[in-house]
Amino acid sequence: MSFRKRNVGLAGPSSNPLQRSLTPESSSNVTSNLAQLPGLRPSPVDGRPTTSTGTQTLDDLLAGHAGLALGNSLLIEENGATEFAGALLRYYAAEGVVQGHKIHVVGVGEQWGRELPGLVGLAALGKEDKVGVSVDKEKMKIAWRYERLGEFGVVPPTSNRNHNAAAQGPSETAIPTAFCHNFDLTKSLSIPSSAAINFVSILPTDENPFPSILQSLSQALATSPPQTVHRLIIPALLSPAVYPPTASIPSHVLGFLHSLRTLMRKYSTRLTVMVTLPLSLYPRSTGLVCWMEHLCDGVLELAPFPHSIDIEPPLTTSTGPSKAEEKPQGMVKVHKLPVLTEKGGGGGGGDDLAFSLSRKRFVIRPFSLPPVEGDQNAQRGEAEGGIVGKVDIEF
Repeated sequence: MSFRKRNVGLAGPSSNPLQRSLTPESSSNVTSNLAQLPGLRPSPVDGRPTTSTGTQTLDDLLAGHAGLALGNSLLIEENGATEFAGALLRYYAAEGVVQGHKIHVVGVGEQWGRELPGLVGLAALGKEDKVGVSVDKEKMKIAWRYERLGEFGVVPPTSNRNHNAAAQGPSETAIPTAFCHNFDLTKSLSIPSSAAINFVSILPTDENPFPSILQSLSQALATSPPQTVHRLIIPALLSPAVYPPTASIPSHVLGFLHSLRTLMRKYSTRLTVMVTLPLSLYPRSTGLVCWMEHLCDGVLELAPFPHSIDIEPPLTTSTGPSKAEEKPQGMVKVHKLPVLTEKGGGGGGGDDLAFSLSRKRFVIRPFSLPPVEGDQNAQRGEAEGGIVGKVDIEF
């Protein structure tokens, strides 16, 4: 009979004091190095590197990370024949081009890249934005991760988030690198010659069309420098106008998403993916779409309003003439958020969300119905900007 001393921990990776001291340091060094790259910053929730989707309100919706965490995918489903999800893809691609990321677009030609929205610079800011920048100089400088803990739906200007970085430098005239830029859909983005945009074509075939896409992406990830961030864009997945009929076979498309998920976990600090899916062709009630949602890290659904419905803008509670002009054009349903941690964060506190697409931005805000016809008190409150006076609270 052998005897063994009890109360002795088993040897493991965490039992080595040298490794315990080196692991946090190495992880912090990796995070700091990634945060210095253009278009990246640590998440306020757990510090993982995140990048912007090109839409400020969509960044605020992604589980409190203030952006799309690297190594994750986002599936945007859309009902009807509208192109709201396509606008989000163009914002996502334009942001990557401005930040110097490598862009991979599947199934479309170079004409799609010429239609990217143009960048709105500091010279195009309005008078109100310039006044807001001057007022922010007098405010107390706090960490940006606490600055964004306000009410959901309040979109601070991009220049405010980067003002602290500019104030710390020796010269205040230097323009810092923004995390999320403003774009104008009526303008075209001037793509620099150094921009890396790879258009992956899909050839008509009777076999599985997805292995060629995976091979092109894998080769680009393996041959590029380790500091290069890649963005994969897949518009209208399984659309008959782009993909052959064999692409909708469950073993083909699900195997493609599973292999894509493997690449994102392998290159967890270098790759993000955004996919759109037409629900009019592939509804959510089918088993195929259900499994596709399981293989994606985040799932959002855009449900545009019918053209016959004329809804008054419910956003009159927010001040400013520009807010009242943004009528909601549909609802946003959050089915799944990427990287949910035990620290919380989520999709707008459970409120109903609506979206509106204007010439300069895509906005996601809480949705509320207008006052009932005949309710004079509610209508008067809407006209006054939702301000409740002393007379309204007297019994």
